[in-house]
This record gives sequence, structure tokens and C-alpha cells, in this order.
Amino acid sequence: MMEKLFWIAVGLTALMVLAYSLLPSPNFPAPPPGAVQSMEEADIETPLKRAYFTNYTRGQIVDHYKNQFRYRVLTLRLNYPPEDAQTLIRDQTRSAYLEELVHPLRESLFINGFIPKELKDDIWYKGVHYEEKITIKYMPSSIFVRVPIALVSVLCLGLVLRELVRKNNA
Repeated sequence: MMEKLFWIAVGLTALMVLAYSLLPSPNFPAPPPGAVQSMEEADIETPLKRAYFTNYTRGQIVDHYKNQFRYRVLTLRLNYPPEDAQTLIRDQTRSAYLEELVHPLRESLFINGFIPKELKDDIWYKGVHYEEKITIKYMPSSIFVRVPIALVSVLCLGLVLRELVRKNNA
């Protein structure tokens, strides 16, 4: 009887995870209000990466993008060292901070910000001064990949939990 209830719970969890996995991926998020898109070649090489010039602070920028992802059940905010921008965003990317907003088993949004510390690095674009240049890289996932991975994960978790319960009862 207990094992039957256990597998019913695993099945219900699998249905919830399946529903979460089937939600459509959001479109590329909109820039912060008043931000100007960079048309430099490295900033427009792929439709999944865009750069903007802005006068917003790091907190305002991250909050803006987090609000665009808020309809999701779970959003994790991860911080990386700025040096990782050259691997995760693009080689030769300058960075003062790098964050990632993640929907587990789904999409990720990398937010890289460059804030000049020296006068020689001051940001000017088309004759206008900006405090910061941000680069946004969106990493969507295919529904055909995330659904099987999510279901297999729930099944494996169920099997592991079942074995733990059996060991504890023995």
C-alpha cells in the first residue's frame, strides 16, 4: 500500500514537472527603458545576444530582466566572476559583473555589465555618454530535449528515494 502511494506521488510530481517543461519559452527580453542597442559587429553576430548602452545601475538592470522572467515558477540568480564573461558571453568581452538568471531544466539569461573604472574606458556611443554597457545572452532550450530530461530526472529521483526508504525500513 505504501509503495503504491509512493508511486502515485512520483507520478503526480512527474505531471507537474512535465507541465513546467511544456511551458513555452519566453521571447528575447526587452531592453531597459531608454537603453540604446549597440550595432557593433560583435554585439549583433547572433539573434540570441544583444548589447545595450544604459545609465541604469547593476541592481536596476538585473531587476528589470528578473521581472521579465517572473511568471516562471522558479528563477535562480547566479553570480560569476567577471573573467568568465570571455567564456560564457564572447571572447574579449569586457566585464565588471556577470550574472545568470536560470529557470532550472529550461532557459538561461546571462547579464554582463561593463562599467569603466578609468577615464580611457569611458563609454561614448554616437556622441552620447553612458555609464554602462550591458550584454545580454539568451540561452533557450528545446522542448524536445527538456521534456525527456525532466521526466527521466523525476523517474531517477523516484527510484533513488524508493531505495533509500527500503534501506531505512530493512
